[in-house]
Amino acid sequence: MAKAKKISSTGGSAGEVDLNPKVFEFEPKNYQVHQYIKSFLRNQRQGTHSTKNRREVRGGGAKPWRQKGTGRARAGSNTSPIWVGGGRAFGPKPKNYNRAIPRAIKRQALYSAFADKASDDRIMVIEDIQMEKPRTKSVVEFLAGLDLYGKKVLILNEGENRNFEMSCRNIPGVNYMRARLINAYHLLNSEYLLITEAALKEIEEVFAK
Repeated sequence: MAKAKKISSTGGSAGEVDLNPKVFEFEPKNYQVHQYIKSFLRNQRQGTHSTKNRREVRGGGAKPWRQKGTGRARAGSNTSPIWVGGGRAFGPKPKNYNRAIPRAIKRQALYSAFADKASDDRIMVIEDIQMEKPRTKSVVEFLAGLDLYGKKVLILNEGENRNFEMSCRNIPGVNYMRARLINAYHLLNSEYLLITEAALKEIEEVFAK
């Protein structure tokens, strides 16, 4: 059975924790991970880019000059794409980039990401941290004690812990998320995963069904 180091709220070792094999010992499926990551990144795009073509820009009602006799190149409209201030040829228009994928692929990609972290011993379970007020320095010292400061760390917590969340917000490389919102992209985009005990319980209850 996969195991993870357990860390006390002060940063000391507190033994090991057994991880649910259905979630953390899943055989990685690279194709499903690839499909999910592509879909996730596409869905982050706004798709509001827009330019005006030669029909939409202002002007173009009259021929700039007569066809012959001026010595200049022929021109029929000042909205031509080759003119400064003219329309854009084949420019971008608003587009919906969203791409839906089956729930099963999302779940397999998530299991694969969890299993990847577990197999490399990059998961640590920490005791639930309660802070009276936001204090970034405390979290920095906690991470430094684990030799994680300066590395890409994803912290998962259960429910709302506003003080802890705000303490993590301004630390480079640290990403704080609620356990129910976890996805394969953020897991794979981090080097280490820190999970509170409550978050681990929630993950195993929700995703091990």
